[in-house]
Amino acid sequence: MLKESDKVGAVMVVGSGIAGIQASLDLANSGMKVFLVERGISIGGVMAQLDKTFPTNDCSACILSPKLVEVGRHPNVEIMTGRTVEAVEGEAGRFRVRMTKAPRFVNLDKCTGCGDCANVCPVSVPSDFNESLNTRKAVYRHFPQAIPSGFAIDKLGTSPCKAACPTHISVQGYVALIAAGKFKEALKLIKRDNPFPIVCGRVCNHPCEEACKRGEVDEPIDIMHLKRFVADLDLKDETRFVPAVKEKKGKKVAVIGAGPAGLTAAYYLAIEGYDIDVFESLPVAGGWLAVGIPEYRLPKDVLRAEIKVIEEIGVKIHLNTAIGKDIPFEKLRQDYAAVFIGCGTVLSSRLDVPGEDLAGVVHGVDYLRRINLGEKVFLGEKVAVIGGGNVAMDAVRTAVRTGSKDVFILYRRSRAEMPASAEEIEEAIEEGIKMEFLVAPVRILGEGGKVTGIECLRMELGEPDASGRRRPVPVKGSEFTIPLDAVVPAIGQAADLAFVPQSSGIAVNKWNTFDVDPVTFATSAPGVFAGGDNVTGPATVVKAVYAGKEAAVSIDRFLKGEDVAAGRAKDWKKDLADKADVSMLAKVPRVKYPLLGSEERKNHFREVGLGLSEEEALREANRCLSCGICSECYQCVEACLAGAIDHEMTLAGETIEVGAIIAAPGFEVFDPRLRGEYGYGFYQNVVTSIQFERILSASGPYVGHVQRISDGKEPKKIAFIQCVGSRDTSCDNSWCSSVCCMYATKEAIIAKEHAKSLEPTIFYMDIRAHGKDFDRFVNRAKEEYGVRYIRSMPSTVKELQQTKNLLLKYVREDGSLIEEEFDMVVLSVGLTPPKEAALLATNLGIELEEHGFCKTLRENPVRTSREGVFVCGAFGGPKDIPETVMEASGAAACAEGILASRRGTLTTAEELPMESDLRGVGPRTGVFVCHCGINIGGVVDVPSVVEYAKTLPHVVYATDNLFTCSQDTAVKMGEIIREHRLSRVVVASCSPRTHEGLFQENCEKAGLNRYLFEMANIRDQNSWVHMHEPEAATEKAKDLVRMAIAKAEFLKPLKPGQLTVNHATLIIGGGLAGITAALSLADQGYESTIVEKEAQLGGNYRRLRYTLEGVDTQRHLADLLDQIEKNPLIHVFEAASIRKIEGFIGNYKTTVATRAGEETLVEHGVVIVAAGAYELETKEYLYGRSASVVTQRELEKLIAEKDAKALGTGS
Repeated sequence: MLKESDKVGAVMVVGSGIAGIQASLDLANSGMKVFLVERGISIGGVMAQLDKTFPTNDCSACILSPKLVEVGRHPNVEIMTGRTVEAVEGEAGRFRVRMTKAPRFVNLDKCTGCGDCANVCPVSVPSDFNESLNTRKAVYRHFPQAIPSGFAIDKLGTSPCKAACPTHISVQGYVALIAAGKFKEALKLIKRDNPFPIVCGRVCNHPCEEACKRGEVDEPIDIMHLKRFVADLDLKDETRFVPAVKEKKGKKVAVIGAGPAGLTAAYYLAIEGYDIDVFESLPVAGGWLAVGIPEYRLPKDVLRAEIKVIEEIGVKIHLNTAIGKDIPFEKLRQDYAAVFIGCGTVLSSRLDVPGEDLAGVVHGVDYLRRINLGEKVFLGEKVAVIGGGNVAMDAVRTAVRTGSKDVFILYRRSRAEMPASAEEIEEAIEEGIKMEFLVAPVRILGEGGKVTGIECLRMELGEPDASGRRRPVPVKGSEFTIPLDAVVPAIGQAADLAFVPQSSGIAVNKWNTFDVDPVTFATSAPGVFAGGDNVTGPATVVKAVYAGKEAAVSIDRFLKGEDVAAGRAKDWKKDLADKADVSMLAKVPRVKYPLLGSEERKNHFREVGLGLSEEEALREANRCLSCGICSECYQCVEACLAGAIDHEMTLAGETIEVGAIIAAPGFEVFDPRLRGEYGYGFYQNVVTSIQFERILSASGPYVGHVQRISDGKEPKKIAFIQCVGSRDTSCDNSWCSSVCCMYATKEAIIAKEHAKSLEPTIFYMDIRAHGKDFDRFVNRAKEEYGVRYIRSMPSTVKELQQTKNLLLKYVREDGSLIEEEFDMVVLSVGLTPPKEAALLATNLGIELEEHGFCKTLRENPVRTSREGVFVCGAFGGPKDIPETVMEASGAAACAEGILASRRGTLTTAEELPMESDLRGVGPRTGVFVCHCGINIGGVVDVPSVVEYAKTLPHVVYATDNLFTCSQDTAVKMGEIIREHRLSRVVVASCSPRTHEGLFQENCEKAGLNRYLFEMANIRDQNSWVHMHEPEAATEKAKDLVRMAIAKAEFLKPLKPGQLTVNHATLIIGGGLAGITAALSLADQGYESTIVEKEAQLGGNYRRLRYTLEGVDTQRHLADLLDQIEKNPLIHVFEAASIRKIEGFIGNYKTTVATRAGEETLVEHGVVIVAAGAYELETKEYLYGRSASVVTQRELEKLIAEKDAKALGTGS
């Protein structure tokens, strides 16, 4: 047992719906520190999505918003969004809670909630808050009044395309920017990670496309040619992107080789402010890009334009300068602070077969180099190219263009194993090039020192080799010869590292490439780095670019004296965003990339690919699935002036200590796709009840206009189908969800108010209107609004293709089968445990019941199976909002009972600013008129009321707000009070009963005395009363506002006094509720007095014998009475009544009289009325006239006493 001093005066509330919020406020206002833990990005839960509450049809936001504001700014409530509880250790009074904090990617301490980030975000995804009825951006908040008000970035992980790209460009980012028409921004994004987008847009092997999730639907996005589309902007002076260069650092770096690796390293180092000298042995810059890739794939002027940008930022390229020959390697090391080697693989691998030295044998590397340097090379009429890679493809297609008539490929494996790109192979075949597969050369034949033919051997495929491809095995006796004019071996390349002396200390491996650190690209020699083909062997352009970029980072760190490797190793396949279900997506054909015709193109070296038009690029970019949601285009980073965006945030661990825990994770609605007969997910005009709430809401996607999803038209007939996912054993949901009957009735009424001609129909099994005024609410729907109720469960819903209307088939009570057409169908979906319920229960160490809701004690429904952990709200079972709020307070009271001795030990007091000195300042009134969603704005012409208010005396500011009680408006109100030096504030909105205190607090926080505030209730007293008279309601609103402004002129600042509060409680009624209240108060250290008019405590509970679960109620009552009797803080008056109550809140005096005539004065601070209820007396059904007719309570008594009549054995 913990000592009281070891307990922690804090409570963790898990879940931030109305239950969690209410529990948090009760606890914080009672002196407890509260950690309000929420998995999502903001608080409010499902209630924030609702339009109205039943049965009063009060605005849900009007009830919730003040609580959101209060909890959001309460000094003793710490809101912890993005948290998941992982484990709870310890015992009641002192728990140690481990949590994970999901990255928000926005620093809430810096975020101002301005929304500039969302304005520039190119990614739109279905809005979860609006139940996918519209879209939101990847950087978002659920609604303007959200708490916290800061934005968050939604990331599912790394998009597969970005992970697959060797340079890890934000592929999804530039595709999204292209789709949004932001072409310059897309180019800038690409060049963050790759200075060669023009080149890669033409010759990249595009592994991103192989990883593209769209390929599982139809075809991958044409990412490479989208890159080319925007990269070609660099070819025009007016759209070129030249990056800014940082201040010069005064350090020089040498780069050996002007290929893609070397120039990339030079580019990024120059941006960092280093002086860069690039040394190239060839007469042109570009390396293999310039001398290896034919012009029909990569035009020379295109390459030169890309290199020109690199030169413009200060990179000096020295051509015809061979290191080792013209400048000793060690000389570079002496003269430069660091050296990068990117010399590529310039040597061709030999076939090592007889005849390889004959005239007419031209190696592919040499052949392409000569052609690209301008030499006229004709190989002959009949040419064989040996190999299956890109060099072989380039050589064979070049031979066609230089006049050879019969050109073909010899490859020792099958087509499936060819490493060349599929596009190149297809284009070569279109150009008439033949391919011989499973053929290997044995020797090259010749006469007079010149090639005449080649002898080959047929092959077959064996087991896979180290490359993963099946190894070719010779077929004995399959030799054959082919007459030829020339042979072009293109089977591989090697690096020429002769310029590096052995004394340099740079390690070279058995493949004659540099041994480097795979992360930093550092060689074994300090200050020398290497990357590209001279490290990997012959690879791709994009891999060389990656090496150059990463080496530049290393060199920069090296020259700054930093750890070159720290924090750089990353597993790109971890957290991959590739789990989305794409099975239901519609196929959209990939845009066909335009090429020159095969006959036209093979006669010249003009570029084969023609590029995408703007229309084609937009169409193709819009095929992107946005796998990662956030595309990491970084537009938000540039737009955020506050510097709040941080894309490098990662998952973090967190530990807190609390004395008690309240679990309030809420519920989820049933997925109606499991009831396929209703067509949800297939028919656009079949929606769920929660979707319909968003349709009705003024803050929803349709601004409160009732309309169909398919065509935006206002429906004439709407069908509500009850019990979808409730009371249904076919989907394992046998329980009643408690609220569906009433929220369907509410939605039908509200929809009818929005659209007068609407005809709502509710299909039901039975109506469960068991709450206060619920039955009256249903009758009102029938009688005043004409809602039709049909006792039937429709069997099917079918869509009529032409109109998108819906045909319902159902059976009437008389057995007749009916088919009826409706414009919309609303499925009243049941409440189910949240998806994370099982994991949360495990981590909290509590049990669940058979349906997955929290297991609780029937006699105390907020207690879980673990001491110190409590539950409230729908996690304990389906319930409505009032029940939820009551349970929340009950759970808070239980938590306080454990921690009463630690009250106030961890709390802080709020400090208000000094009041403004208004001496000598006349009335300066600010008026705030609220739309209250559409509660007011749907009837009253709010803008005209505002304009009218501006004309009234002493009004210096007037405005309107969607919800004046929201957090964002509260902040603005404070700013306006200070900016305009307001001395009076008038709010025209809803009820002062619930909102006056909130607005007064706003005034106080802005330095204005809280009593210089006035309210006009233009909802209850106007828009509700005159719902069908908008003109009259508008004029009355003006009158009410004028009256409030006039009254405000006479308000005086008041100073509240200090009064002693009596902490004792008077409880009227000694039934179960009164007894429980007294015991709870005693646990919290408070004295109470119970006044019961009967001779014994217990009330109606005395007359109950068992619960449905089998709880022995009389034993339970006896235990409670024993506790009451033994508790010194509880006083009881039995057979007593209240004579009179005097005083005021905090200080009451009550006279209690007993039946004996004695009177006692009880002093207390509050009163709890728990007077209970009577069983209804009736004369119906022969009750009182026949002994065989009894009430339920009487029957229970008879059963308990084993009465013969009750058991059916009596006469």
